[in-house]
Amino acid sequence: MGPLHKPEPHGSLWLYSPNSENVATEKSSSLFGFGKAASVPTKPQRVTLENYPEGHDFHPLGAKIWPSYAGNSSNLFIVNHAGPQTFIEQFVISPSSPTVATHVRTISAPYLVSPNALALTSPNSFYVSNDHLITRRWPVIGHFVPIMETFLGLPLGWVAHVTLDSDVTSPVPIQTHAVAAPFIPFPNGVAISASGAQVAIASTSLSQIMMYSRNASTNELVFQESVLVPFCPDNIDFDDNDSLIVGGHPHFLTLVKLAKSAVPHAPSWVLSITPRESKLTEPPANYDVMAPISAGSKVPAALNWDAVTLLQSNGVGFSSSTTGVRDSRTGALYVSGLYAEEGLLVCRPDLA
Repeated sequence: MGPLHKPEPHGSLWLYSPNSENVATEKSSSLFGFGKAASVPTKPQRVTLENYPEGHDFHPLGAKIWPSYAGNSSNLFIVNHAGPQTFIEQFVISPSSPTVATHVRTISAPYLVSPNALALTSPNSFYVSNDHLITRRWPVIGHFVPIMETFLGLPLGWVAHVTLDSDVTSPVPIQTHAVAAPFIPFPNGVAISASGAQVAIASTSLSQIMMYSRNASTNELVFQESVLVPFCPDNIDFDDNDSLIVGGHPHFLTLVKLAKSAVPHAPSWVLSITPRESKLTEPPANYDVMAPISAGSKVPAALNWDAVTLLQSNGVGFSSSTTGVRDSRTGALYVSGLYAEEGLLVCRPDLA
């Protein structure tokens, strides 16, 4: 929707590198599914932005990086909610110096109206969600129309696929742009499965995850089904086993109050959505039965997907969850919050 306030001072990027040697020796705790936050083996480090344009706002929202192979540098893309408009910033970052990101270009276009989240399809192409048609930057109507889009569930958002010129000096950086998934109410997080055959899109207004089949050659998407979740989903991420980790907000109005400092915290909920191994003729009556508040008590089960709560909090333990990422190798869950002053939450499975 655009920044709520003037985006000053600059935001920042941080790098957290888990110490794998400590994973097996740390004790578990009591946060649901993983226990309370484990002791953090390493501290986050601030990433230095080299060659960043002077006087150019930096208010980062979505971020995605292409994997490094054989130690080569990677392209890092950041959605930047700057004051005048939202940009996509491209950086280069190397595993040999991961705390330095070198800015190479700023990407903008009239049809990049309200970029929110990214999902990379190559080092120079990606899906990008545009969460609203009307942003807060508009005079007069910007004060109320974006809110109407959100709460009325108006299908005015979309997800597009963008291919960039690999030559970062090109005066026209965007080679192709195509709307891949139109008419979505508040499309937020976007994720591509490990196999590359499926794309998930979070509709915050509808409390749904929309599943699409993907043509890897053309990047065209075909809608398959929607999965209801018991909260307003924010960011989503597939792990290496093709389980979708969904973070979000169980009570959106409380989140709005938190943004205005009217309440001290807002509740958190993170769950996984996993394809069922066997086909069912009808959805199960009960599911997610281990959670303190079962997802099954809020929304009906999906026919082809099994949902399991990974983290729940009334906000006191951890506030305003927005992103959950699970390390398939260690089982560790990493959770960030939209307004979480506590920082990054790291949860580890019980290895006893």
